[in-house]
Amino acid sequence: MLKNILSLALTALCTSAMAQEFKDYGTEREFPACLDQMQATLTYPMAWGNSPIKQFDLWRNEARSCVLDAMLMAPPAATDRKTEVIATERRKGYEARKLRFNLSEFTRAEAYYLVPDGEGPHPTVILLHDHGGHYVIGKEKMVRPFACPDSIKEDADWWLTKCYGTQYVGDYLAQHGYAVFVTDALYWGDRARKEGRRKEQHMRMAGNLMELGYCWSGIMAYDDIYTADFVATLPEVDASRIACMGHSMGGYRTWMLAAMSDRIKAGVAVCWMVTTDVQCSWEYGNEWGGFANTLPGIKRYMDYPHIASMACPKPMYFINGKKDKLFQPVGVEKAYRYMHSVWDSQGAGQNLKTELWDMPHWCGNEVQEAALQFLDEHLKH
Repeated sequence: MLKNILSLALTALCTSAMAQEFKDYGTEREFPACLDQMQATLTYPMAWGNSPIKQFDLWRNEARSCVLDAMLMAPPAATDRKTEVIATERRKGYEARKLRFNLSEFTRAEAYYLVPDGEGPHPTVILLHDHGGHYVIGKEKMVRPFACPDSIKEDADWWLTKCYGTQYVGDYLAQHGYAVFVTDALYWGDRARKEGRRKEQHMRMAGNLMELGYCWSGIMAYDDIYTADFVATLPEVDASRIACMGHSMGGYRTWMLAAMSDRIKAGVAVCWMVTTDVQCSWEYGNEWGGFANTLPGIKRYMDYPHIASMACPKPMYFINGKKDKLFQPVGVEKAYRYMHSVWDSQGAGQNLKTELWDMPHWCGNEVQEAALQFLDEHLKH
């Protein structure tokens, strides 16, 4: 099926009647000079509605195969998690635990795990941290850190005011009865560069991963899937009520995980949704891009909202900002319209909530409160 789908895309490319306008330079504003012609070749033959597969569950299975293909090689799943609790701290209404566990056969990672007081198992939220070009901390962006140097605590508090208002998302959710789990993505926090954090080096690291047959974004997606599998085994967790939530790159990881893992029952994605024709365009000139959110070759099959729609019919909540300089509202609204058409086609329109707020790239208290209400509605009732 993958070969057939790709053949359709190649046929569309070869038979396109695009007018060629050759230029005497190769790139402009960090875009290829032939950007318009390249955009015209993106037909997304595996998107729901474009695909010849008309049964939704069968389509989702085939669409997942396309995404897995673009994720390249997978780190082997851990055969023994070898979980240990390395520190605990009592907090009002819950206990904070710092864990160390085998995330995969390649990686032993640290995580924060917040467990509410009272009898479990509890509804649970896997938090997925942002990018921000800030690699010193990862999981500490989402949970108030402890059992770490004071410099990490100070950095986390600074990042909190920059992106999250006055409260840590994880602690806020734990205070309202949710178990919370968060670990570091590759290149952040305890999984950062041995020689020290340097922004420009992540591009070399991403290139080296591809040389080895892996990709940075793919490893993140696999790690998030493995995290969900692990969280479902924890005794305090109700495996039938696991959600995920994240801001910025964490929002991307949220809808990706919801699309790729049956463990996830609901998701809240903040400030990461758009369409490629807007994101990479002369008109809007975003010139944004990053290996952390790029699966090689996925645009042969699907665009971002097409992948996110694989989460249908799960309850999903997307919040973006009208003043967000990274994601232009016109691209966000176009993505929202497509996703609503998918949820509506499956009689699940009530499960998809999309909003554009009068805010920049932000996940402050008011956003967290809205996320909590959504999670309560779908995981506690």
